[in-house]
Amino acid sequence: MYGPNQNQTSITAQPTAGRAPHSLPSLYALRERQEKIAMLTCYDASMATLMDEAGVDILLIGDSLGMVLQGHSSTLPVTIEDVAYHTACVARGNKTAWVLADMPWGSYHESPAQAYANAAKLMAAGAHMVKIEGGAWVAPTIEFLTQRGVPVCAHIGLTPQYVHLLGGYRLQGKNEGDAQRLQAEALTLQQAGANMLLFELIPAPLAASITAQLHIPTIGIGAGPDCSGQVLVIQDILGIFPGKKARFVKNYLAGRDSIQAAVRAYVDEVKSGVYPAPEHSFGVVSKG
Repeated sequence: MYGPNQNQTSITAQPTAGRAPHSLPSLYALRERQEKIAMLTCYDASMATLMDEAGVDILLIGDSLGMVLQGHSSTLPVTIEDVAYHTACVARGNKTAWVLADMPWGSYHESPAQAYANAAKLMAAGAHMVKIEGGAWVAPTIEFLTQRGVPVCAHIGLTPQYVHLLGGYRLQGKNEGDAQRLQAEALTLQQAGANMLLFELIPAPLAASITAQLHIPTIGIGAGPDCSGQVLVIQDILGIFPGKKARFVKNYLAGRDSIQAAVRAYVDEVKSGVYPAPEHSFGVVSKG
């Protein structure tokens, strides 16, 4: 059921001087020519400028800011005002990267109309796209938003906003039944109008299989090498977030003399297929 790895291209990032601003068509073009999409979290103008110049394709204002900036134990306390503030900061520092903003906990759960009102705040702040966590139940909301001109990245697998329901930050889709559910959800969300899909913490063969079935770009974090692109948290690639490191984390500042060099190394390794290596991924789906 789960296909082999797709062929990886040998591509490194090009300087962004003269790079046209990214758009949905340009991101789809990267997918079509099998050039990997490099995404990083970003929360401020200075880092946005640095990342854009280093060749990052997508800047994600993640609700991870609740943990890495605000010091919370989860993403749940983050508000729409928090994300809008940081989105505006990033937008002011960015020139060509695509800006993706998280819809935080409670900002889209009540109704599609509530989701639209909050998405409008993020778009007004400078986002080009919003990200929504959840399975098939968010399909009506995604349809409502995209019909009204709001591009949406769906997020399945480990969804940190539902950490208490999931019982912690655990690998998802690791048995056949859960894997089939995630495949069905991915297709449902694409049909609803999702323009991109992010997988978090799922087995690499499952991510490869779903990616092959979709016509939209897929972004992985702890989901193996066969997604259309990869995302990591900037504090993780710089080795400055305390505590236990997830398996998929790689410190790109180690052995380098600047943040710019670390970000550029991450982009180059994503583009060339060096990252993620097998040690950053999870293996087969069990029959249990």
